[in-house]
Amino acid sequence: MTGIFWWVVFPYISLAVMILGLLYRFAFRQVSWTAPSTEMFEKKWLRVGSTVFHYGIIFAFIGHIMGVLIPRSVYHAMGVSDETYHVFAIVGGGIAGLMVVFGLVLLLIRKMTHRRVRAHASFGDYFAVVLVLIVAAIGTYMTLVYNTTVVAYEYRTTIGPWFRSLFALNPQYGLMEGVPFLFQLHIVLAFLLFASIPFTHLVHMFSLPARYPARAPQQYRSRVGYRKRGRSRV
Repeated sequence: MTGIFWWVVFPYISLAVMILGLLYRFAFRQVSWTAPSTEMFEKKWLRVGSTVFHYGIIFAFIGHIMGVLIPRSVYHAMGVSDETYHVFAIVGGGIAGLMVVFGLVLLLIRKMTHRRVRAHASFGDYFAVVLVLIVAAIGTYMTLVYNTTVVAYEYRTTIGPWFRSLFALNPQYGLMEGVPFLFQLHIVLAFLLFASIPFTHLVHMFSLPARYPARAPQQYRSRVGYRKRGRSRV
């Protein structure tokens, strides 16, 4: 029964909460469908941390598609051996994971050490950053340490088919029974992260910035300079 809960019930509950939460927020709280910019409070740490994190998360997302959604047989048909795949997965996944972790650490330090940024950070902001950081750190450890010092675990024969079976509405939860604990923990926390998306600023990841190039630029005016000009006119 434990296996059924974690590998059938829990994933579906998490995805349902995410989908229903996104629909509710889009319908009734669309104004909050964004990640408010704090660039006016601090720029240097944000520029480095945000850039590294976003590039890293894009590469990690592509890597998960290649490793989980694409069957192992496809690579064999293309002439890619298991050894070649794991070398590229370890190198590419390791770099992407380190970028995500490094960027998140910088952003978390920024939230905690800069007074004005900290004043505008909510519990949801910290929760999202810390949870993504934990998920990314476990994934990076599995890629760079576990796969190179213990064994290059072939998740394409267990986790991949199980994950795809969820969307086929025929969950093969038995595939997850022999999966190493770290991989199981990584997956459970990832689904918890999915469920939390509608309640945090991570919701902006579902926004398509199609109108961004044509959008009028935001202008910020210095309050001190504005007062000085106002007095001079008087």
